[in-house]
Amino acid sequence: MSLNQAQYEAIAHKCGPCLVLAGPGSGKTLTIVKRIEYLIQKQNVKPEEILVITFTKYAAKEMKQRFTRLMKGQSLPVTFGTFHGIYYGILKWAYGFGPQNLMSEENKYQLISNVIAKMEITVDDIEDEKDLIQNIATEIGIVKNNLLEIEQYEAKCCRPNEFREIYTEYELRRKQQKKIDFDDMLVQCHQLFLSRPDILEKWQKRFGYILIDEFQDINQVQYNVIKMLAKPQDNLFVVGDDDQSVYAFRGAKPEIMFQFKKDFQDTKELVLNVNYRSTENITRNALRVIANNETRFIKKISAQKEQGKSVHVQEVYDCVEESEYVLGKVQEAMDEGVLAEEIAILFRTAVGAGTMVETLLDHNISFQMRERVKNIYEHFIGENIASYFRLALGERNRRDYLAIMNRPNRYLSRDSAEDAMISFEKIKSFYCDKKWMIDRVEQLELDLRMMSKMTPYAAIQYLRKRIGYDEFLKGHAAFRGIKKDELFDVLTEIEERSKSYQSLEEWLSHVAEYAKELKIQSQRAQEKQSGLHLMTMHGSKGLEFRRVFVIGANEGSIPYKKAKLEEEIEEERRLFYVAMTRAKEELVISYVKSKNGKDLDPSRFVDELLAN
Repeated sequence: MSLNQAQYEAIAHKCGPCLVLAGPGSGKTLTIVKRIEYLIQKQNVKPEEILVITFTKYAAKEMKQRFTRLMKGQSLPVTFGTFHGIYYGILKWAYGFGPQNLMSEENKYQLISNVIAKMEITVDDIEDEKDLIQNIATEIGIVKNNLLEIEQYEAKCCRPNEFREIYTEYELRRKQQKKIDFDDMLVQCHQLFLSRPDILEKWQKRFGYILIDEFQDINQVQYNVIKMLAKPQDNLFVVGDDDQSVYAFRGAKPEIMFQFKKDFQDTKELVLNVNYRSTENITRNALRVIANNETRFIKKISAQKEQGKSVHVQEVYDCVEESEYVLGKVQEAMDEGVLAEEIAILFRTAVGAGTMVETLLDHNISFQMRERVKNIYEHFIGENIASYFRLALGERNRRDYLAIMNRPNRYLSRDSAEDAMISFEKIKSFYCDKKWMIDRVEQLELDLRMMSKMTPYAAIQYLRKRIGYDEFLKGHAAFRGIKKDELFDVLTEIEERSKSYQSLEEWLSHVAEYAKELKIQSQRAQEKQSGLHLMTMHGSKGLEFRRVFVIGANEGSIPYKKAKLEEEIEEERRLFYVAMTRAKEELVISYVKSKNGKDLDPSRFVDELLAN
């Protein structure tokens, strides 16, 4: 295995702290395992004194396997693990913790659900409640991982005072159950080392050499424990890339990489500056974008590969045209012999994948996706439209009638339709002494007859403007205390997607098939899959593909609309950089001119890429 000069210097570092800045595709895993080999064979370090930490079980397992192969199958007692796994092991040793003390993520969500059930927090539907619970769980983790005082923390997922009440009650119930959650493994290990110097000293003697991968993803409590554990020798070898720090929502703090050099003033700093993954064109253009970040280590990275194809930026009219364009390019690539598994379509959030998923399903293109795609047709707006369409086609299910009878408000009573199948004649008989109510029922009948003759697109327009569904949504948003724009975005996206269908029956059939396929896709998510890779930019981190398509590169998507502060914009730029550097041979970036009836601008990152 040939090594470049920077890799060799990193591997041969002797003692004390070392910060290795490892750009995309720079061979950092090889460098780490070769460093372990060097410590054992050249420095005579005992294998059991070496601790190697990374962020996922998969990465730890892969690192261990690569080291074992390097040592020609020899099994050596080097410790490989995640921060949580290592810290939990210390807690097990100190406190006798066992599986009965661990709170699963499912139990954590259930406990949060039970807490908010007693509070008046408005959610529009089950999906909104799931998102709220997940967001609360995330922010509980941020408080713990950054060792923050709950009284000073300003939550984003709900009102700050509500969050503090939820957090306090959650912690009370967790302790009553004698459970620790995922984040407590870190916090309690930190508390243990602070309160028991004798125990800390034992573990310091156990691990004389500590190596950390993906150091840019470290949070405050993980870092505090590592600083204590590395004393007094400070044989701390950390590898990471500040330009790929994209997990602030989990508590990761890229500034810790800068703090490291202040905390360990004799730190040796090295840069793995050769990209073995991407072509020169991809490497150079990615660096052009990330160079616009102010807070970063300056690095000169070169590509080992030749220039390759130019990075292509494609403007399309809307999401439908974008998905058809990408599908065409994917089919071209596969005709050229590129395997489907070597192609990735990346997006900022799973919501942004909806149209792409729909297009692939319509064309029977096999794909694999770990993130759950929300079915837009299962939003209450989609279900309302489906109910109107079924009633227009002559179906008379009471459930459909009840769903839309007062959307918009017609002042119709549930008592007017008590049978499983409704009859408009019976409803009119119920209001026989109220002429104005009969007029309203007859108007609904007329509207349904009108819609029955229309295409889905025309029928939705009729529902919005003639029947008054837009006005209903405005009132609904005001009553629920939610932004009306978010509801209109859902409605207009459904409207735009409906243009492909010629009849209400065809649209309803598509919606049913789409729900079925999404369910199958969700079940497959945990299995080994084949086909194209569809994933969020976050999900793509650490992976590489021959061809990469980045879709939805618009302002409001990337950078995400909630990113306002400069440090948030810089993280979004790092995320775009991560997406670009997944590509080995070809990178295509697309943005839309219009979405949901609104004109959109390309991402500022696209402008930076195209700037001379």
